[in-house]
Amino acid sequence: VPLQASGGGSVQPGGSLRLSCVGSGSDVRFAVMGWYRQAPGRQREFVATISGRGSTNYADSVKGRFTISRDNAKNTIYLQMNTLKPEDTALYYCNLVIGALNFWGQGTLVTVSS
Repeated sequence: VPLQASGGGSVQPGGSLRLSCVGSGSDVRFAVMGWYRQAPGRQREFVATISGRGSTNYADSVKGRFTISRDNAKNTIYLQMNTLKPEDTALYYCNLVIGALNFWGQGTLVTVSS
């Protein structure tokens, strides 16, 4: 289940970005998909997940600012990131879990700086 993430970039504090992650395969729509991030010198951390039915979970640090969504017809999840802060700067990774299988996409870099 290759995962292809995109949408990273550089933005000023308070700005917005939208990340996308496309999976391949007919089982993607049933999978829990999500986003994790890793800042320089820090461990990878949970950001948000969404189930195949659309149930969502968020890290406390992004609640109210980030929104995860999915389009099962396109095998794609999105992460709308608003009111970005410098501490959101990280490499963002797309993740897919189905059964005992766990897949990671390549990271997409988000830089928040003035």
